[in-house]
Amino acid sequence: MRSTHAAAWAAFAFVGALAAPAGAQMVPGIATQAPPELARIGHIVVIFEENRSFDNLFGHFPGADGLANAGGAATQADRAGRPYATLPPVIDSGAAPPAPDPRFPANLPNGPFRIDGFVALDQLTPDLTHAFYQEQLQIDHGRMDRFVAWSSAASMVMGWFDAAGTQQWRLAQDYALGDRMFHSAFGGSFLNHAYLVASRPFEWKDAPERLRARLDSNGTLLKDGAVTPDGYAVNTSRSVYLHAPGETDPTLLVPPQTMPHIGDRLDAKGISWAWYSGGYDNAMAGRPDALFQYHHQPLAYFQDLAPGTPAQRAHLKDYADLLADLASDRLPQVVFYKPFATFNLHPGYATVAEGDAHLAGLVAKLQASPAWQDMLILVTYDENGGQWDHVAPPRRDRWGPGTRIPLIAIGPTVKRGFVDHTPYDFGSILRTITLRFGAEPVADADRDAYPMVNLLQ
Repeated sequence: MRSTHAAAWAAFAFVGALAAPAGAQMVPGIATQAPPELARIGHIVVIFEENRSFDNLFGHFPGADGLANAGGAATQADRAGRPYATLPPVIDSGAAPPAPDPRFPANLPNGPFRIDGFVALDQLTPDLTHAFYQEQLQIDHGRMDRFVAWSSAASMVMGWFDAAGTQQWRLAQDYALGDRMFHSAFGGSFLNHAYLVASRPFEWKDAPERLRARLDSNGTLLKDGAVTPDGYAVNTSRSVYLHAPGETDPTLLVPPQTMPHIGDRLDAKGISWAWYSGGYDNAMAGRPDALFQYHHQPLAYFQDLAPGTPAQRAHLKDYADLLADLASDRLPQVVFYKPFATFNLHPGYATVAEGDAHLAGLVAKLQASPAWQDMLILVTYDENGGQWDHVAPPRRDRWGPGTRIPLIAIGPTVKRGFVDHTPYDFGSILRTITLRFGAEPVADADRDAYPMVNLLQ
């Protein structure tokens, strides 16, 4: 069975105009005033986790479109389109040199397999390829059948966890789960963080040639790179404002960004907001924690939030500040929270168990705060981390959306025990925020996205 949106990918190429192609589309959220469901919300908290597809954690969640519906998308093919007889070995891409991971069988059947049948939720698993051009090849025009072929971890992409005992699963059961949430842009964390705050990629028109990808006239990738041929940063790149101490060549760092971001829109309406990040203060002080991820700090790329500016001091904060603001009842109306690396569930350096416990602890603190009475918490993941999912994403434009990811909505006015099948991406988060607080959309990608009203009573 071919994926439902596969036809929308029939004419897909890497090159092309910014206009959306024919085929399946995100439907615009056309309301101009906050509906009653949103009007009851006074605080919106976005918790941005790392690198899990929906099927990887919630593929067996009751009432969701899960692994039982995978059909032909579960059968993986090599780069020439030939189905594998058995899956190739799981590769530990972090080993030097990369080698098969001995914890997994060498000849797994061609299809999804249960990771915690071999490796527990409190153990690290290999990282996987998650990059702009490669994800488009994995999606394979909506067939979702080349994830193994274009991954450094091989069949690790097909793994799923029995997450029924996790705190995330419990929260999804108690509140609401979205099973049509897609990360906004193809590829990895860097580009998707840009979309979370600005609904578009960062521009780098004078990027050095060595950082640029090269494509042939048919859009075939000839050389990978962090920057598209026409000057948009799509793979991991760090800012001139916030980067590792050893990165001293400014020509290899993303220049200051000046396009609008969600903070600008909220400032214009007098709405309080902050981006809180684990490890931020140490990084700003020049003593970063070893696993601090500079490219997980999207607002640090903007000129109007440059280090030392009043706006930076007011809005870009550490996790310790979030705890202090909760304790003193000073929580802003809009909160973005990025967990430190060991708590963000990213394969390779974080475990499901540790990240799950951290999330549950923070949610409990939010529920105990005075702001809980009018709070909406949105827990989602920045991207799929290269992990397979059976649902083909819809088409918006040349940038995405990418693969399906989990979405959990938590709050006193959230529908209880509900599975939402509405198509969302990160533009939907921004659309929900701007619609609630009467702010202007940031860009077309959020102006035309569904707001998350259907999750609310």
